[in-house]
Amino acid sequence: MTKLKSSEYKKYSKFLNNLANKLTRFYFLKLNKPFKVSNKLRGKGYDPVTKADLAFEKFIRKEVSNKFPTHQIIGEEFKNKKTKSDFSWVIDPIDGTRSFVIGNPTWSNLISLNYKGRPFLGLANFPILKKYYLNVSSNVAYVYQNNKKRKLKVNSKANFKNVKLSAGFHGSISLDKQKKIPKILKLMQFPCSDALSYSHFAEGKLDIVLQCSNKIWDIHPLIPIIRAAGGIVTTWNNKDPIKAGNIICSANKSIHDKFLKILRPII
Repeated sequence: MTKLKSSEYKKYSKFLNNLANKLTRFYFLKLNKPFKVSNKLRGKGYDPVTKADLAFEKFIRKEVSNKFPTHQIIGEEFKNKKTKSDFSWVIDPIDGTRSFVIGNPTWSNLISLNYKGRPFLGLANFPILKKYYLNVSSNVAYVYQNNKKRKLKVNSKANFKNVKLSAGFHGSISLDKQKKIPKILKLMQFPCSDALSYSHFAEGKLDIVLQCSNKIWDIHPLIPIIRAAGGIVTTWNNKDPIKAGNIICSANKSIHDKFLKILRPII
């Protein structure tokens, strides 16, 4: 795996640090008002999108293109910008649009910077909560709030007996399949709040997060943060998470292996 220079981490993390603050200001100045909701699936399910989703992505694309005009951009709402650069930005303008439309403050802006397809910097910005999560190297990440920063570290001493699990199946796992993983159903004591659950995991507040049907913009920005905080992140069949899909992150290898074994009947 290609490693980036410390100077590159510094340059790009500084950009994302500034961008997080710009995004929060942009929301309160321009987007904190009544809005209409459209359904991208048009009656074949429910996948909401708002003008705020579009406005956030346009804003992020403009900031990235102004600063790094040769870089590629991959976003949820608009066509990909393809170039010859090895650098690409992956954008989820609003992760948790369902939360956004009902006024739940747990939604976020997710952005990753990838090199040759692999995410090495990630930002999870929560405008309403006025905090954001960002890794500044491969092994250091912080949560920023009230002009202060706190280093992120998973609960590496977590054990199966007292594990704190957050899970969300989003209708992707049938009831019949769920019956095959009773241990997980019993341990699902904490709700899954999209990127906020992964962020809380990186703070050591949760020990396991399980989610289904992720797209790359849902998980790429979170992978570098999770790993920099000491966490393990894979698919449910223990593969590289960069292709997204069903994701598990764990505070240590012992509980990661145990949960992978429990999940086998539904893979």
